Amino acid sequence: MRLAKHLAHAGVASRRAAEVLIRDGRISIDGKIVTDPARDVDGTERIAFDDELLNPLTGKRVVYAVHKPAGVVSTAHDTHGRAKVTDLVDSDHRLYPVGRLDADSTGLILLTDDGDLAHRLTHPSFEVPKTYRVKVRELPVSEGSLRRMREGLQLEDGRTAPAGVRQSRPGILEITIHEGKKHQVKRMCEAIGHPVVTLTRIAIGPLRLGDLAVGGVRRLSAAEVQRLRDAAGPE
Repeated sequence: MRLAKHLAHAGVASRRAAEVLIRDGRISIDGKIVTDPARDVDGTERIAFDDELLNPLTGKRVVYAVHKPAGVVSTAHDTHGRAKVTDLVDSDHRLYPVGRLDADSTGLILLTDDGDLAHRLTHPSFEVPKTYRVKVRELPVSEGSLRRMREGLQLEDGRTAPAGVRQSRPGILEITIHEGKKHQVKRMCEAIGHPVVTLTRIAIGPLRLGDLAVGGVRRLSAAEVQRLRDAAGPE
């Protein structure tokens, strides 16, 4: 994986901002400053941002499930001083979020120091499904609109893949996708004329949010982590 992309996965900054950090000499690999954003890394290196290690090699990799509250950002660093999802976990490991949830969205997000697992769960090529419970306006949603979402919708950046969609009660949808286009679920609902009121992610692959309280955290078992790996298919 390219260094800039690795930093983005680690929640340091967006990929473009990470490229600037690298060119400014703020990133080191194994103690040496690196200025090439395209430098390849495999996650075993000692990568540091402003001399702070991102992925210490000591200790076993960990994965935490977090029920992200509204108003908390899904990054490890925030220049605006907002509450971060990493603030919710008390751990000696350098954790970063797996994927993103908008600040106003809630639900399941994973924190880990396992870059390979993070990549496999977020890259569209692995097609790991994510399920969202969405409350929309203009209820109920017609069967025709639900069918359009199931078959795929034309958005500004291309057509969506078929989605799993069911209406559990009027205006409450459960939507399963595996692509991860930016703000995809919100834009899909906009496209059928039903803007999102609230959005909660309730599952990532086989792992469900369950009864984890808002703001709650729990460390995943080895078996749960293996099920997540299996959901991404063979290496």
